[in-house]
Amino acid sequence: MYSEVLRVRDLRVYYHTPRGPVKAVNGVSFAVGTRERFGLVGESGSGKSTIALALLRLIKPPGKIEGGEILLDDLNLLALPDEEMRKVRLAVIALVAQGAMNSLNPVLRVKDQIYDALQDHGVQLSSQEFDERVRDLLERVGLRREVATMYPHELSGGMKQRVCIAIAISLRPKLIIADEPTSALDVVVQRQVMETLEKVQQDLGASIILIGHDMGLMAQTVERLGVMYAGDLVEVASVSDIFREPLHPYTRLLIASLPSFDQKGVFRGIPGLPPSLLNRAPGCPFYPRCPQAMERCAIEEPPLREVQPKRWVACHLY
Repeated sequence: MYSEVLRVRDLRVYYHTPRGPVKAVNGVSFAVGTRERFGLVGESGSGKSTIALALLRLIKPPGKIEGGEILLDDLNLLALPDEEMRKVRLAVIALVAQGAMNSLNPVLRVKDQIYDALQDHGVQLSSQEFDERVRDLLERVGLRREVATMYPHELSGGMKQRVCIAIAISLRPKLIIADEPTSALDVVVQRQVMETLEKVQQDLGASIILIGHDMGLMAQTVERLGVMYAGDLVEVASVSDIFREPLHPYTRLLIASLPSFDQKGVFRGIPGLPPSLLNRAPGCPFYPRCPQAMERCAIEEPPLREVQPKRWVACHLY
């Protein structure tokens, strides 16, 4: 039976500038099931990381969550006082940030950084219990116990990312947001980090939102995929459906730009550039780049609709 751990409805996040609001997330709605791995994919600047920060209520000025609803189980995250939300972070919803190099404190040992996270949420342990907890967390992410006494500069990129995962799971959250957790890592380490993330997800029975722009990584990791473009969610479906029969023209071009072992050919990118999010033109944001654009697309922005069972797409072709 499918049950939802997260429901996002009409989420809007704008960055206010002297020239007007930059509409980074423009009315996005989606849900994540219990124990599900859900992916958000799209070009840089499409709004993926802004959604991650909004879910954690970490949008800072000049950014502002303008509206919408974020329901984690029965908890409305946008209605919580700041102190309550601080307690929810890490305990119920946790972030594995992009670039572990910048996520860890360079002057604290690994065990002290885990200790800070636990202490901040009121966990009281004796020093022996605490050491055992740290050892258990490190072993869960495939690290030796000696790592506990090391500083971040003594660790490789992959080891740092695993420490970030250990901190993220330290309070057994229901939802883990992994924002490009393998950027700046080589492909072998990427795979190891993703396997670690999948293993701890199964151990905890948690759900994962994986954010990135690597369609190949998404295909290997997530069960359902949301495709972002210019602050909008343009397609949501299972990974198998999206790769077998992409419906939105942007999704088709995104998949067509992937290299293939089966046939040689010239690499083809998507012509044109994403639109400015400052003064959004009317109509579909993909209209200027779309090979199947119609007159209607220039005037009317298509809503995200369920056009087939469990398949949503924002396109006038359907």
